[in-house]
Amino acid sequence: MQVKVTNQSSTKVSLSVVAKPEELQPIKEMVIKALGTRVKVSGFREGKAPVAVLEKNIDPAQLQQTFLEEAINQIYPQVIQNEDLRPVARPEIQIKKFVPFTTLEFDVEVAVIGDMKLADYKKITLKKTEGKVTEKDVKEVIENLQTRMSEKKDVERTAKDGDQVWIDFEGTDKDGKPIKGADGKEYPLVLGSKTFIPGFEEQLIGTKAGEEKTFTLTFPKDYGVKALAGQKVTFKTKITKVQEVIKPKADDAFAAQTGPFKTMDELKADIKKQLLQEKQQQANLQYESNLVKKVSDKTTVTIPKELIDDTVDRLVNEQKQNLTYRGVTYQEFLEQEELSEEKYRESLAPQAEERVKASLVLSEIAEKENLDVSPEELEIRVQVLKGQYKDQAMQADLEKPEVRRDIAMRMLSEKTVAKLAEYAQK
Repeated sequence: MQVKVTNQSSTKVSLSVVAKPEELQPIKEMVIKALGTRVKVSGFREGKAPVAVLEKNIDPAQLQQTFLEEAINQIYPQVIQNEDLRPVARPEIQIKKFVPFTTLEFDVEVAVIGDMKLADYKKITLKKTEGKVTEKDVKEVIENLQTRMSEKKDVERTAKDGDQVWIDFEGTDKDGKPIKGADGKEYPLVLGSKTFIPGFEEQLIGTKAGEEKTFTLTFPKDYGVKALAGQKVTFKTKITKVQEVIKPKADDAFAAQTGPFKTMDELKADIKKQLLQEKQQQANLQYESNLVKKVSDKTTVTIPKELIDDTVDRLVNEQKQNLTYRGVTYQEFLEQEELSEEKYRESLAPQAEERVKASLVLSEIAEKENLDVSPEELEIRVQVLKGQYKDQAMQADLEKPEVRRDIAMRMLSEKTVAKLAEYAQK
């Protein structure tokens, strides 16, 4: 096989491929045998007719078309492997010359990952942090438990800090137009919980059930929704009910109500244990993220635009899914952020590039360390996941080849990060 490689750019190559007759002959015979299973030849049992006889009984146009498809499918991957190329998109293939079944010449143009200079990851160190739980953390959990288990008593007096008020509210902009997401009906709000923007809860102190109150507040400059950040919004509210929140005393009886505990000390110990597990898990995830980033930052690689664009597509789809859970449309989100779709996609490009680079770095390290995921390891993980997800549809998804590939890739990434951590803590 003759192959000429031309670098169109740092991330795009052209290949001119000329296959030899001896390379094409086995492909021809394989195709004839495959097509021959649908052909009945007089005087021969099914599947027993010679290749030369089968060829005469197969439509020539079908044979040539199938042969070309199979030849490309076999030869192209060989070329990619022999030339040590890493394509990231479907190749554009053009047949230049075909003489059945002795001559095949074709050109390929494909986007590839550019040259990579991998960091010396074995020398990169990073100290692992330990999760810590303070008395304040435990106290906050106990206070939340007290709030959840508190008694709510309707009162006719004016609302004070710590009370729960039920409100109808609507926010409007400077032109009096309703603001999406700044409204609610029969919303329970504990005054002093700092659930709403600064100043909102304070405005309701001193109000009574049945009372209406209108006030204007300025959203914080760092507010999550860009369109509202620093903007003045007028809220029209109606208090429908005021309730006194009577919290249970944090004693042994309270501990027994929350679970299998005899004393507050047992409850506090259990809370501390669970918080420590959560914080350690968060610390581990952050450590792994920081470690991969440290290796990635010291690695240079040219990434094709096609790969970044594909990752941006995935990030956009993830955002759309998250917005659906919040009851907000993608278009509404863009309007709130004062962004066009093009500008939003541009804003995601750096994140996409970082994600792609990290993935490439982990893949390269996995190859150098000869790491892989065995079929047995994959099957065990799939069975564990099946045990976690009882939904039949989700269990069926776990049998799909593409889902199993994704699981295997995640497992390989986990192994690679674990290997990096070994080197980083020596």
